[in-house]
Amino acid sequence: MSSDQRRIQPRKQPRQVRAELTRQRILTAAAHVFGEHGYAAGTTNRIAEQAGISIGSLYQYFPNKDAILAELLVRHLDDGMAIVERVQREQLPGPIDQVFRVFIRGAIESHLGEPRLLRMLREQAPQTNELLEKAERMKRSLEAYMRALLEEHPEVRVADTETAARLIVTTVELVIHQLVADHEPVDADRLEDEMVAMLTRYVRG
Repeated sequence: MSSDQRRIQPRKQPRQVRAELTRQRILTAAAHVFGEHGYAAGTTNRIAEQAGISIGSLYQYFPNKDAILAELLVRHLDDGMAIVERVQREQLPGPIDQVFRVFIRGAIESHLGEPRLLRMLREQAPQTNELLEKAERMKRSLEAYMRALLEEHPEVRVADTETAARLIVTTVELVIHQLVADHEPVDADRLEDEMVAMLTRYVRG
């Protein structure tokens, strides 16, 4: 483990319910503080005050705010994977535009947090090997799922379903993350409608 990776490792992995609740309270407070004040001004003192705990208690769980930000990114990825797994378990509707709507709505839902916090996670959160591998696993799972959908659906006309699946997953992730986290975020319903229309036209040829 590199020194940078050690720097952002949480100090304590809670084993009791009370400790886990404190840890989650710190993360929720940090999300609010970072979103409200930005990363530079989002000090551990402010986070501890927002969480209603002492700064010493905070340091029992996280060594610094880099570690807190990294953990927020882990939580964001975990929330996204949970939504992906939920969508994959659903009985999807028949028409391809409705299939895309379920997929895109889930992707938008996973990004509907505080826009300023999303920008910070994208631009400033430490990128460890563990985080990069987690993000890559989620992307590969989505690509395999999308390729299977494209291969099985009678409305799809694209010949290269592997490339199409990668293109769709990457486009949805980048566009939604960018526009939801933009300084002037777009309306989520309008974004959903336009992305559904775009992808439907693409796969129908």
